[in-house]
Amino acid sequence: MTRRLTIPLAVILVVVLGFGHSAVAATTDRMAVLSSWTQTSASSYSAWNSARQNQAAWASYAFDWSTDYCSSSPDNPLGFDFRLSCYRHDFGYRNYKAAGQFDANKSRLDSAFYEDLKRKCATYNSLVRPACTSLAWTYYQAVRNFGSVVVRDSDIDRAAALLP
Repeated sequence: MTRRLTIPLAVILVVVLGFGHSAVAATTDRMAVLSSWTQTSASSYSAWNSARQNQAAWASYAFDWSTDYCSSSPDNPLGFDFRLSCYRHDFGYRNYKAAGQFDANKSRLDSAFYEDLKRKCATYNSLVRPACTSLAWTYYQAVRNFGSVVVRDSDIDRAAALLP
């Protein structure tokens, strides 16, 4: 009788532990992907942007791809397109909050946002680049200090004064 119970019990343990291990592995893998897409490097940004353009391939990870871009601040201040930088920042904030790991990652997410903005500014003509980098700094300070992008008209006016 003991032998009859031992085999089914062993099968149940393998199945339960196996599924538990798979769930842990899936969560670990999801967090590793999330981390790889939210670093400060250009390659991290490129990997995230490629995934953003093919979200269906990542559906099993259940990432939150929603965005409001630059929140209540302009998405294109003075014509500088900050939308994708804001989008990736939203992606990091929303997914780390959902995972309960936001506080441990906020500083890096904000730094990645600033690096994205600076890389975007580098694509503009050197004559207008100082205005762009001034705005990038302002946007970064807003998220670093307040957790969201809240840029005032006076901030944009100050950057506009740097235009030729």
